Amino acid sequence: MQIYRLGQTGPDVSAIGLGCMGMSGMYGPADRAESIATIHAALDAGINLLDTGDFYGMGHNEMLIGEALKGRRREDAVISVKFGALRDPAGGWSGIDARPAAVKNFLAYTLQRLGVDYIDIYRPARLDPNVPIEDTVGTIADLVKSGYVRHIGLSEVGADTIRRAAATAPIVDLQIEYSLISRGIEEKILPTTRELGISITAYGVLSRGLISGHWQKGQAAAGDFRADSPRFQEGNIDQNLALVEKLREIAQAKSVSVAQIAIAWVAAKGKDIVPLIGARRRDRLTEALGSRAVDLSPEDFAAIGRAVPKDAAAGGRYPEQMLQHMDSEK
Repeated sequence: MQIYRLGQTGPDVSAIGLGCMGMSGMYGPADRAESIATIHAALDAGINLLDTGDFYGMGHNEMLIGEALKGRRREDAVISVKFGALRDPAGGWSGIDARPAAVKNFLAYTLQRLGVDYIDIYRPARLDPNVPIEDTVGTIADLVKSGYVRHIGLSEVGADTIRRAAATAPIVDLQIEYSLISRGIEEKILPTTRELGISITAYGVLSRGLISGHWQKGQAAAGDFRADSPRFQEGNIDQNLALVEKLREIAQAKSVSVAQIAIAWVAAKGKDIVPLIGARRRDRLTEALGSRAVDLSPEDFAAIGRAVPKDAAAGGRYPEQMLQHMDSEK
């Protein structure tokens, strides 16, 4: 497993990270034992970057990771945590809270659930429109000085916010969606992070399974948030799956899977981009790890570009009402 420095001042992380959200119900029921086995398999394969959010399963995901890490050396895992998303007892979403007092409160509970005494990378999940980013980042910087946090990250914010945050304290990475069919960062955000020496940890590299080569129409189970995702909706899904079939032709010609082509494409965009793989089963993890052996030639890139042109996907990456409140979309 190749190891990259995250940003100019960040930790050394594996070339692929494990996104653990799906292990806590966002994609429907998950098998607890298999989830823990998948985390163990990832660590054994050399993946050290584990990504979570304190609101995934209302703390379930952090406790799951904490259980998986028992008996392991703390320094073998680089734990990345998002905070700030507010939820209600029914599981609904009710905004973002990134006030300084809230940041400290969220962190206290996160440390307890994970069973650790520090977090490697701590980041607000979204920009709180009521709190200057300088106040939020400044609070995390104080927590770095206190030893509770090692590094500061950002998530789903735009170029102007990135600059303001970086002027307040060192930022090691921006977590944001990036895939063959979600390429919005290429215009302003990616040039900004590269100018400032900030890495990208890319989630959604398989667009929540849509371009994995495994997704079938009508597959969303009860409790799966993809049932409300525009790209999975009737009127969009057929067009998007047609793109996958074009990608499958390229994958078959190289004797690899569609998922491996899609992951390799993101990884090949630069050593400052670390794909987060949302595997919640060992077989999917094994497939994702196989992407490291996929070598994309200039001819391959050209063929992929013809098969899946920029902006070819039908439907937004989130529902419109959510996109309107995302700083990265402004």
